[in-house]
Amino acid sequence: MQKTTLTVYGIPNCDSVKKARLWLTEQGLDYTFHDFKKQGVPESELDTWLNACGWEVVLNRKGTTWRKLDETTQAGVTTTATAKALMRVQPSVIKRPVIVWPSGKVTVGFVPDQWPA
Repeated sequence: MQKTTLTVYGIPNCDSVKKARLWLTEQGLDYTFHDFKKQGVPESELDTWLNACGWEVVLNRKGTTWRKLDETTQAGVTTTATAKALMRVQPSVIKRPVIVWPSGKVTVGFVPDQWPA
């Protein structure tokens, strides 16, 4: 069984995060879970995610948190800087899970067929 240390960022009650954690466990992969509701979103990690994937991928425009935002706030998210500012105050708008793999690769969402496991 291969043992790999990686970090999963998300919210524990999120269905996509639950699926990802189960999949990783079934693959025998060790991981650290970072609950960004309780532990916050690390500034340097957020920058890494945005640089690796782009703000359009990291921002979850399909989620409840996004849909509850007023139209002015939604319309104001047009750049990496404005998306980052929103993600800092509303971490639930970050698409989940965000996984940082040992290689440094960053993936967003539950997409095991694209994961480097």
